[in-house]
Amino acid sequence: MTTEKDPKTTASAGLTERRKRDHLDLFRLSSVEAKEGSTWLEHVHLVHQALPELDWDGIDLTAHFAGRTFQAPLFITGMTGGTDEAGEINRSLAALAQHLGIGFGVGSQRAMLQDPALLDSYRVREVAPDVFLAGNIGAAQIRDLSADQVRWLVEEIGADALCVHLNPAQEIMQPEGDRSFSGILQRLARLVAEIPVPIIVKETGCGISREAGLALKAAGVKAVDVAGSGGTSWTGVEILRRRDGIDTQPETFWDWGIPTAATLLELHGQGLELMASGGIRNGLDAARAIALGAEVVGMASPVLQAYFAGGIDGARRFLERVIHELRIACLLTASAALPALQKAPHVLTGELLAWQEQRSEPDPRRRGR
Repeated sequence: MTTEKDPKTTASAGLTERRKRDHLDLFRLSSVEAKEGSTWLEHVHLVHQALPELDWDGIDLTAHFAGRTFQAPLFITGMTGGTDEAGEINRSLAALAQHLGIGFGVGSQRAMLQDPALLDSYRVREVAPDVFLAGNIGAAQIRDLSADQVRWLVEEIGADALCVHLNPAQEIMQPEGDRSFSGILQRLARLVAEIPVPIIVKETGCGISREAGLALKAAGVKAVDVAGSGGTSWTGVEILRRRDGIDTQPETFWDWGIPTAATLLELHGQGLELMASGGIRNGLDAARAIALGAEVVGMASPVLQAYFAGGIDGARRFLERVIHELRIACLLTASAALPALQKAPHVLTGELLAWQEQRSEPDPRRRGR
């Protein structure tokens, strides 16, 4: 594929690259977590089993998602790309994912589409030849891309899947962001047929409703990353980036979205493979999300923070701790493997129970109080 370098393209590439640097700096220096909202995973109470009848070494954390098998149900979800530092981060974390047998995703490839010279910041196959690798492009961008261009994004980095991210709330907070969100579903339906790898549709921290999930399923999408609210606020990231001087009180939408636990309730049982991301911070969070129907869980910000604080060894220690905590949760719920954890008895309370009662069909495994 050839990409013309006209002045407009060059200017757009520079703007995108600056935005990528801004994002990394904000994660390094500022708090971009939810302010008052939460994932509502604290309202999922796994029922303790005092007679698990299991051995620690016999617990199987093998997971299956998007046609691949993982040694543990974890995915380092797409965060960055498009700068030299981003390339170093991607290669380091992809190698770690290879070592742990988990999935890895790059950040939005829009930058390399605008400037192919940035391609190397997304290439990780040399250090992670076997890792399940997901590419990444925005839903607003796919409307203007040909099938050949999208295939180029996949092929140039050797991706096993392509994440198409939905982020209207983030875009609307960017002074330079997209303002048109029509025609995306129709383009997605065509793309599913045109691209030879699975398409994983993901949000970026605002969750996916049942209505949106069913529309995606009708378009042929089989896997989604719910990316609910309660963790990193990408609307908050863009609020902190604003340089246009517009005083519209954008903080009003800092915590906008469907909490992660609620979006899992929305989509569970609808015939979609689910990845749970958005505020997953430890192995118990992961176990709760799996009990609500997720096949795997995704983590981005806490992995990046661990990397900034302690380098690749810090990131490795963090992910190994998450896996260890998940194994503990399996033991204490008498779950010998993840399918058992998905069926483990649990109780919903508080706001999550109220959401379920108003939005979901009753589940016989759950008793609220």
